[in-house]
Amino acid sequence: MSTTQQVSSLLGEITPARFMAEYWQKRPLLVRQAIPGFQAPIGPEALAAMAAREDVESRLVSAFDGQWQLQHGPLTSLPARDKREWSMLVQGVNLHDDACDALMRRFNFLPLARLDDLMISFATDGGGVGPHFDSYDVFLLQAHGQRRWRISAQKNLDLIPDLPLKILQHFTPEQEFVLEPGDMLYLPPHYAHDGVALGDCMTYSIGFRAPSFQELGEQFLQFMLDSIDLPGRYADPDLKPVKHVAEISPAMLKQVTREINKMRFTSEDITVFLGQYLTEAKPGVWFDTPQETSAFDAFLARASASGVRLSRKSQMLYTDDTLFINGESYEIPENDSALLQNLANHRRLSAAQVRAAGQDVQEALHSWHDEGWLFCPAGEDDAQP
Repeated sequence: MSTTQQVSSLLGEITPARFMAEYWQKRPLLVRQAIPGFQAPIGPEALAAMAAREDVESRLVSAFDGQWQLQHGPLTSLPARDKREWSMLVQGVNLHDDACDALMRRFNFLPLARLDDLMISFATDGGGVGPHFDSYDVFLLQAHGQRRWRISAQKNLDLIPDLPLKILQHFTPEQEFVLEPGDMLYLPPHYAHDGVALGDCMTYSIGFRAPSFQELGEQFLQFMLDSIDLPGRYADPDLKPVKHVAEISPAMLKQVTREINKMRFTSEDITVFLGQYLTEAKPGVWFDTPQETSAFDAFLARASASGVRLSRKSQMLYTDDTLFINGESYEIPENDSALLQNLANHRRLSAAQVRAAGQDVQEALHSWHDEGWLFCPAGEDDAQP
């Protein structure tokens, strides 16, 4: 499917506003022919080649003879195509293929801060990963063949112990659907589901980020390490002889508590942390930098003629006054705020917009180009790096 093959909505007759109000994180939605005539941009052979790469996250799941097995990639060899009950899953395909990146970004009625990645699973007849639940929202788009989905709103989410996969111990399906190419099923977090291939099939899963508050808290404290400033050192000039030498005295506890409580986290601290955290590249993702760095004038001449586009691997978000890209933050110049927000929202700037940008922004674009974070389409391979 080319990027020009667009439909007015991926949600059938339901508007994005109604979907968000009635379905998002509330209940499932089945959309028949969300993309009519959908043609998978990546076939099984190309997906297998991708799964064999070091820079691609992949898994092989099988249930041969009733025994669940999990193998992490790179997957340099796969079971025979005529062997039943195995699945190949490839994460982050949007990072490596333009058409898949464009497909994922069609879900633009949801914020980029929540969008995670596009995963593709190929399964032979009977293949799947067992009944399970996800902790995040997911859209399951059927790309090739058929898959039978059984789903349940059950509250019992206990898992079978001692398995390499997180499979539900008790699964009681309440609804069942067979999806054809172009059909799509939305599931909110913690909704039990089990998808089984009916013959060879491919399913595209568009997932959304839902970090735990524990993870956010741990990462925030790590982020703030360099900002903590507690001058002075513990002292007790009025200390008296003690009777119980192993006791931590109330006076010591009081003094240390008072000093630690001097640490204060501002909304600005949290904003910068969250923007950098959400745009940080995942482990194993690296950028294709130009073979030679370019002089500023040479880059500006090219960008002023062709415009610039973000690499599909780049993540860019913003607040009112701060831009975040690939784990770094930049203060937005007031005169260029609309231009930089346009870059984040549409992932490109026209030649005229580059020429209209202030010098600070032009210099930032040059720096990002040399980092491989964006590129000039004209004169380079049309495929994104």
